[in-house]
Amino acid sequence: MKVAIAWILVAIFLFAAVYFYWKKNDAESRLRIADNKLAETGQQLEQEETETDSLEGLMLPPDTMHIVPPSGVEFVDELGSLSESDIQKLRKKGLRNPEVDLMNDLNRKQRQLIPREGVVGGTMTIRDSRILNDRYAMAYYEDGHVGGYMILKYEVNNGNITWKVVDSSAL
Repeated sequence: MKVAIAWILVAIFLFAAVYFYWKKNDAESRLRIADNKLAETGQQLEQEETETDSLEGLMLPPDTMHIVPPSGVEFVDELGSLSESDIQKLRKKGLRNPEVDLMNDLNRKQRQLIPREGVVGGTMTIRDSRILNDRYAMAYYEDGHVGGYMILKYEVNNGNITWKVVDSSAL
């Protein structure tokens, strides 16, 4: 009987050793999986922080709805010069000197195009305009008291120019 009890005790200890060894290996495996997930999450977080940091360095354009016109009311010099391909397209449509013809026509028709009336006895006139490409132009208008910007679309047909105000923003 003493031998049987000894064997039962050995079997219990052996079973307990195998059970705890299996549990230890299972816990270590789960710990490795959790460590890998943590490392992946850390890498994703670093990547998102890097992307966010790179966006912070961008100089975004200011909100153009609140821009006060610069002194002298002139647009940036690089803006508004037609490319050679635009000039060729407009010549094929009947304009001899496209940029000059468009500017002159815009000045002649400005009273019909400016979307606001002058105030305090002022007369709205276009103070500066730029031909952007073979379809669009931009203009600044004012009467000395109030003003604004407008985007215009134009079409040329056999040398005849028609204008349409696409958008306007009062200052």
